[in-house]
Amino acid sequence: MPVFTLSKRLSFPPPHLAIKEGLLAVGGDLSPERLILAYRNGIFPWYSPGDPILWWSPDPRLVLYPDELYVSKSLRRVIRRKRFHITFDEAFDSVIRECAEVKRSYGEGTWITEEMKDAYCELHRQGYAHSVEAWQGDSLVGGLYGIAIGHAFFGESMFSRVSNASKVAFVSLVENLRKLNFKLIDCQVKTDHLIRFGAREIPRKLFLEQVEKAVDRS
Repeated sequence: MPVFTLSKRLSFPPPHLAIKEGLLAVGGDLSPERLILAYRNGIFPWYSPGDPILWWSPDPRLVLYPDELYVSKSLRRVIRRKRFHITFDEAFDSVIRECAEVKRSYGEGTWITEEMKDAYCELHRQGYAHSVEAWQGDSLVGGLYGIAIGHAFFGESMFSRVSNASKVAFVSLVENLRKLNFKLIDCQVKTDHLIRFGAREIPRKLFLEQVEKAVDRS
């Protein structure tokens, strides 16, 4: 099955036409309109510096339902000790910059290009992209960011300068989303780290059905 090439037209091919590895399309741009359309359709960008923009919709899809969050006893002790001060949307630019410094497990460098940083900062200004920050004193020591549309949150990246900082930020995010009646958190692809929090893989077809309902909720 071929990988689709996007034109200037604001559209994507159906996600089920992605190749086995999850790659759906190449090209296009990172305009706010295209990014929001992508997330609403269960698609996200992921590519390396110097490469064209690549758009993905893997099958299966890793998701975390807020009501299924699992927090280990050891992490609960860390949270009770209040080692970190958690904030929301207070330092989005700093969080994405720190995430861009995180090395990929399968190679050198980062997938968060300058173009992506600019695009997601613009989404933040428009109220779609959000960050969670973990602080020790005045120092930003951990955090994460993602996209919220309707009652679905699409996680993108996290970083930690101090042990457990990003974990506490993530738990704070999920607990806050649960209070706001969010239906699911898109974790994209399987990682042991997120599995330990209760995330699980579901078929892409089911994921797309659930996303469609969640993003359309007022």
